[in-house]
Amino acid sequence: MPSLSVWFVSFVLGAELFAVVWALGSLALDEAAWLTGELRAVVLCVLFGGLGGITYCLRGVYLSACVRKQWDVGWLPWYVLRPFVSLILGGVSFLFVKTGLLLLGSVQTVNGPPLGIWALAFIAGLNVDRFLAKIEEIGSTAWGVEPSRQSRPTGAPAANSNTHPTNTP
Repeated sequence: MPSLSVWFVSFVLGAELFAVVWALGSLALDEAAWLTGELRAVVLCVLFGGLGGITYCLRGVYLSACVRKQWDVGWLPWYVLRPFVSLILGGVSFLFVKTGLLLLGSVQTVNGPPLGIWALAFIAGLNVDRFLAKIEEIGSTAWGVEPSRQSRPTGAPAANSNTHPTNTP
């Protein structure tokens, strides 16, 4: 029998999924008619990012708890908070596409929905780590911004850093 923490995480993720699907349904049924243009597109990207993150977390629950039987309560904050990071990155993906810093390989129809941007938002939410690495790669190329400590291998100093690797957290 799964532990109480598995059921707690499953309930929280289910509630988050319900909220995202409800919001997507409301937009699809045009219940939020005041939400138009670019703002509507951003909100949809945020929601699709959240959908990707919740999907990833739900998969993690059943793999960890049921398939591998390696459930660890130390990951509870991750399961609860990661969908919110995915929501944020869904919105950020819209920003990077609209500014031209991230290009989609698909052709968008002029009057149709921006399916490519929504798909990218879903992928950004689904795979947070790789999307953040891609954003840092773009930042490095465009502006010379160095990758964060989270993206560098453990103990690797920044390119221009005088700090000894053992002094970095």
